[in-house]
Amino acid sequence: MKVAFAGFLHESNSFASAPADLPAFQQGGGYIPMTRGAALREAIRGVNLGMAGAFDFAEKAGWQVVPILWTGAIPSAPVTRDAYEAIAAEILQGLRDAGPLDAIYLDLHGAMVAEHHPDGEGELLARIRQIHPEVPISISLDLHGNITPQMFDLSDIMVGFRTYPHIDMAETGWRAAEALDQMLRSGKLWAKAMRAVDYLIPISWQYTNMQPAQGLYQMTRDLPAGVATASLFMGFPASDFDGCGPAVFAYGPDAAAVEAHADAIAGALLAHEPDFAGQAFDPEDAVRVAMRLAAEARQPVIIADTQDNPGAGGSSDTTGMLRALVACDAQDAALGNFHDPEAAKAAHAAGVGAQIEVALGGRSGIAGDAPFLTRATVAALSDGKVHATGPYYGGTHIDMGPSAALQIGGTRVVVTSHIAQMADRNFYRMVGIEPEAQKILVNKSSVHFRADFEPIAETILVATAPGAMPLCPSSLPWTSLRPGMRLRPLGPVFGQQK
Repeated sequence: MKVAFAGFLHESNSFASAPADLPAFQQGGGYIPMTRGAALREAIRGVNLGMAGAFDFAEKAGWQVVPILWTGAIPSAPVTRDAYEAIAAEILQGLRDAGPLDAIYLDLHGAMVAEHHPDGEGELLARIRQIHPEVPISISLDLHGNITPQMFDLSDIMVGFRTYPHIDMAETGWRAAEALDQMLRSGKLWAKAMRAVDYLIPISWQYTNMQPAQGLYQMTRDLPAGVATASLFMGFPASDFDGCGPAVFAYGPDAAAVEAHADAIAGALLAHEPDFAGQAFDPEDAVRVAMRLAAEARQPVIIADTQDNPGAGGSSDTTGMLRALVACDAQDAALGNFHDPEAAKAAHAAGVGAQIEVALGGRSGIAGDAPFLTRATVAALSDGKVHATGPYYGGTHIDMGPSAALQIGGTRVVVTSHIAQMADRNFYRMVGIEPEAQKILVNKSSVHFRADFEPIAETILVATAPGAMPLCPSSLPWTSLRPGMRLRPLGPVFGQQK
């Protein structure tokens, strides 16, 4: 079979400050850099991304793959018009140039908002259908996708991650390609069903190794006869448009079984609405609790700086947790990743061992945040090249740009020139910090860090310092959600909140 492959990923936070422009996609952030054509197969081999798994299946199945383009940018404010149009145009031209096709495989996120199109993936699919109106399309998608009726109508199979942290991205690409192969060999399109659910789920409580998410995702594995694949999308609760929110999808040859299983998963998601809850701390409370626990701990106590998570549109430069560490005089502590190219440049100019006056971070216009003026010692320098080998990044080579470890009291701060979520221990090692040897680690991440850090953690706390991704979505200034959407589990309804 001749199958075209393309990928275009972005998770868009409507309330973040910096949009995703074309250089952001070219650089890639925590993804591989933008890659085209024949170079794509080797660039993505062995990496934990959907397209890598789809390529693996294609080779096993003997497909003729037409690789067009893969690109992704770190979550941020919506994609600029120029970036969206340039990337979409390249994908569309590649599909035109491919000639007759048996199928199309797409690696998308599902929560892309462009400046001029709130449903970024739906718009891309509409344009693809103008070129190939009847060619079957299978898509691998992020668990946090805000999957719209337009996406559902214009595609034939959609398969989502089952894990958060997303350690199954490549596996999901394999499953999307395998489902496509099964459907095509059956000789007809499968039945499909979609169910939308009307409450927003805070991302910190979407962790799939704890309940209720663990049990809900088991339902996407335990499939009845006649259902070939099913997915639950928790949604990304910071994309301000009417498609934001959780949804359930099922596909297979038996229409009645497909409809019934979609109903079952959606019903379970509604029944578990009260169970999406957890404990969070103010910054100094989190540090004090961590210090108390660390006094007797054998492993690091880890604090998630969840609201400045760059994996959800955070700027990775807010100073709330750093201020708390310094104010509480925490010792043997480390914080990362802290995005401040000017501070990194100053550290490289001064050299290891030098003391520098810096105004760290706080430049993203986040309410309650400001630059942190301090005198710091340059503890280590790095070129910022990281081989992120933990389960989440899965072997991705990431360029963080000139980076440094700055010592401020008992805390070392990983300062970088580029942004990537602290979801791999090698980001600390890049600047000479052994994460296992610290008493306290503060990670600018919500959940993805757990894949690599949970095995070394005494315990994990969640802190709510200032940031672009509030733990509770009801605190965001929504304008465009669909009627009836609850802004948190059992929370106020959009348009009726007081």
